[in-house]
Formats: sequence, C-alpha cells, structure tokens
Amino acid sequence: MPGLACDTHAHVCGPEARYPYSPARIYTPPDALPAQYRHLLNTLGVQRAVLVQPSVYGSDNRALLDALASDPVNQRAVAVVEPDIRNAELERLHSLGVRGIRCNIVDVKEGKGRLPMEMLTALAKKVRPFGWHLEFLMHVDEFPDLDRLLDGFPVDVVFGHLGYMKAALGLEAPGFKALLRLVKSGRAWVKLTGPYRISPGPLPYPDIAAFAHALVDAAPERIVWGTDWPHVMLKGAMPNDGDLCDILLEWVPNEAARTKVLVENPARLYGF
Repeated sequence: MPGLACDTHAHVCGPEARYPYSPARIYTPPDALPAQYRHLLNTLGVQRAVLVQPSVYGSDNRALLDALASDPVNQRAVAVVEPDIRNAELERLHSLGVRGIRCNIVDVKEGKGRLPMEMLTALAKKVRPFGWHLEFLMHVDEFPDLDRLLDGFPVDVVFGHLGYMKAALGLEAPGFKALLRLVKSGRAWVKLTGPYRISPGPLPYPDIAAFAHALVDAAPERIVWGTDWPHVMLKGAMPNDGDLCDILLEWVPNEAARTKVLVENPARLYGF
C-alpha cells in the first residue's frame, strides 16, 4: 500500500454490553472492536480509515464516535442521523470528525426506482455548509434514471459496493450506465467495496473486474476503496482481507490510478 492509504469503509460493533444494538436490527454481529480493526490496518499497511455507522445501531452513533476519538488524526466517520437533526448537533459531529451521512435506501419503502427526495434534499441542505456528502446504500439497478433523479442535488453522493447491483445484470444495465454518467459528471463517488455482496462466486470475484474497470476508466478521481470489514451479514466464505487488497492489482492495474483511489481521492472526500 502507498503511504497514507485509506480504507474508506469499515464498521465497529460492540461490545454489546456497552453499546446495545437496535431492537429493529436485522442481524446481530460478533464484536468487531476498534483495537481489532487497527490491528488489521497495521497488518495491511493502511494508515487512514473511515468508519461507517452500521445499521445495527440505527442513529445511535456512540460506538462510532468513541472509536473515532481513538485516532482523530487518521480517522473520519460517516454517521446515521435523524432527519430533524439540529445544526448544533451537526457542528458537534463535524468537530469530532464526521464527514458524511449514510442513508439506507435499500430499506426505504418507496418502491423500486423511487427515492425519498424531499427528505434527502432537506438533509443534504442541512449538511452542505459543513462540506459533507450523503452516502447511499442502494441497488443502482433499481434506478435506471439515477443521474436524472439526482440532477441538481445539493451535495455530493457516494455509492458503496460498486453500485450494489448483481454482477449477472452486466455492464449494460441501465442503472449501472446511469451511475457511470453520474460519476463522470463529477457529482458522485463510488467505493470499490464488498465484491462478495454482488458476485455469486468466490475470490478473486473475476466477474466484478469489468465493473471496477468501467468505474475507474470513467472517473479515476471519483473512486475510493475499502475493506468492508468485518464483512457483516456475509452469506458466503469469509474473505481474507489481504486477498481483498490484492484484487486491487487487477481492478486498478495502473499505479498512478491506484494512488488516486487509495490516497488522493479519500483525502479530498473526507478532509484528511
């Protein structure tokens, strides 16, 4: 890994006795503690990290913020908040290192191809003065006109898991093509994370390479990378995080482009 490389997508969970999970959660993870995560980063040779609020905590960001406080220089965070959050709380979160808001579109009951635009736009306007973004967990294949839906959106948007669509749908899927248009326009970012969430096969997930190449070719300055540690709700074999790093050599074979993805782009997006 190059110096100042950044893992832009990881979660911390537990201990449950100190940070109880939401009763509405759909899974219960084992403990995935900050010290364990830092050991992983040291092993991989990754200095910077972005902690993302897992769904099991809802909008209770205490575990996230306590983990963030352990290394405020090398860490940033993406939180989950209620739509009616006050400006004073946003100021507090910003001072602690939060740089974005995660919005779970997968669980929003708007129907395929629809977004709760009124709520999302209002939230985006609240965080815009802080230079934050909104990170969407959503299946882009359900939104063939994604770029039109987000035309004129107040802040940048970030998509995890290469757009989180099944690899079998192919590069010509209208939603993926809309994502490429959005990324090319300079209004969106995409995380090269969680290939096991969109591929039915084992490591090294060869069916995902074409999607990664398409995204990097479209806008290498808008792509970031992450481990997705500790790989919650994984239905297949647990990947070795070193193997996940090695996939980058196939996904982003150009060294200069890899430096963008691992160092320069996350520094801009998260304000390192």
